[in-house]
Amino acid sequence: VSMRAKMPPCNFVPEKYRSYPYEHMLKIREQNIAPSLRMYYKKPLLLHQGHMQWLFDYEGRRYLDLFAGIVTVSVGHCHPKVTMAAQKQLACLWHTTNIYMHPSIHEYAEKLTSFLPDPLKVVYLTNSGSEANDLAMFMARLYTRNFDIICFRGAYHGGSPYALGLTSIGSYKHGVANGIGCSTTMLPDVFRGPWGGSNCRDSPVQTVRRCSCSEEYLGAVGICSDYCLGCVCHANEQYIEQFKDTLNTSVPKTIAGFIAEPIQGVNGAVQYPKGFLKEAYQLVRERGGVCISDEVQTGFGRTGSHFWGFQTHDVVPDIITLAKGIGNGFPMAAVVTTKEIANSLAQNLHFNTFGGNPLACVVGSAVLDAIEEDNLQKNSKDVGTYMLLELAKLRDKFEIVGDVRGKGLMIGIEMVTDKDSRHPLPSEEINQIWEDCKDMGVLIGRGGLYNQTLRVKPPMCITKKDVDFAVEVIHTALEKHMGKAAAN
Repeated sequence: VSMRAKMPPCNFVPEKYRSYPYEHMLKIREQNIAPSLRMYYKKPLLLHQGHMQWLFDYEGRRYLDLFAGIVTVSVGHCHPKVTMAAQKQLACLWHTTNIYMHPSIHEYAEKLTSFLPDPLKVVYLTNSGSEANDLAMFMARLYTRNFDIICFRGAYHGGSPYALGLTSIGSYKHGVANGIGCSTTMLPDVFRGPWGGSNCRDSPVQTVRRCSCSEEYLGAVGICSDYCLGCVCHANEQYIEQFKDTLNTSVPKTIAGFIAEPIQGVNGAVQYPKGFLKEAYQLVRERGGVCISDEVQTGFGRTGSHFWGFQTHDVVPDIITLAKGIGNGFPMAAVVTTKEIANSLAQNLHFNTFGGNPLACVVGSAVLDAIEEDNLQKNSKDVGTYMLLELAKLRDKFEIVGDVRGKGLMIGIEMVTDKDSRHPLPSEEINQIWEDCKDMGVLIGRGGLYNQTLRVKPPMCITKKDVDFAVEVIHTALEKHMGKAAAN
């Protein structure tokens, strides 16, 4: 481990590991666990306890968790408030199904919708994000009586056969029929796409690209509000033209809807030009479609400035889908929509055995309380902005760090061969940097079409001291890589 990067102290002592030896676990994995569930790292981690932003492996080694179980541990591993609420409910009532009433579903539905603007007031609880997006597609089609749904290339909306039509990342596609009625449109990616510049996105860090906008626009950017439509961003204009092209060529005159993540998750924290979603929503509604915001990764205060990702784009969707951070690791998810859209599903039977069970609802309520009591939205903003600006210094120092982007604690570090070509850094090179970070005690996610982006999406309780440590570790790993490259 680098002598420079010193892990911040933690007074939590994990219990002693008492399960099978590591080698035996690998054997079971090989024989009894589906091989499609691939693992991270050459020597996969065997973790056995978590505490807030920390994870402990079977040998008692401590790691700073910057990926939060794929953006799922929102308030911290085993957060005492959430753990206590779950324990209390475990001893009281687990399961009734929706044919009876129980208190926690009503308390939770009221609490959750109090965070949402009108008319998003009706909740359908499910167990996973794929299930929620599946249901959102179904509702959009039922309500509009149309079929076609538009999504961005690079989107991830789940792995169910229905939702897989929206997921537009080649490695998730299997060679079976899926995605009938799903049309992809160009991703307005201001770093890697054909257009983009130095003022496009809602992030403390802009791209290294130069704007092709007029001087008047650039002069006005700092003065007017973000959503002033008096001046036009050239990149946004071009991407909107592409969106119109999709509407005019790939779908009928009327459509069922459009789905987008406010910031793309699996694709590596990709952000669109400011104002894009607002215009796209308008175009979709003109064609009778509903607008769906997939808040599975961006919801619950992670972006810092707002509680929901859609608010950062100044839009109100017709349907939102929630999962991951909603339960801090407990399997639960939700679709929230308007009364009218929800009614379209009530014409026939639709049932979910575990959705909205007493345990999930109690956990969900406790998570909302923890976010407020621990001031985690503000922490996401403060610590996230601090981290983005620190990482931007690494981008300025290293040619292979092409882009640093994001908002709050939803951050992407895109690795390239060089900043001019923006070609993705080959995975064997990134793998080494990523493995070195793990060996120094920092766990980071991966994303992007070429697996070229490091994803930083920690539990929202992390501190600036943790960030200093993490940035130092990443810095050390990059320097080590550059040293190796120079030696070759």
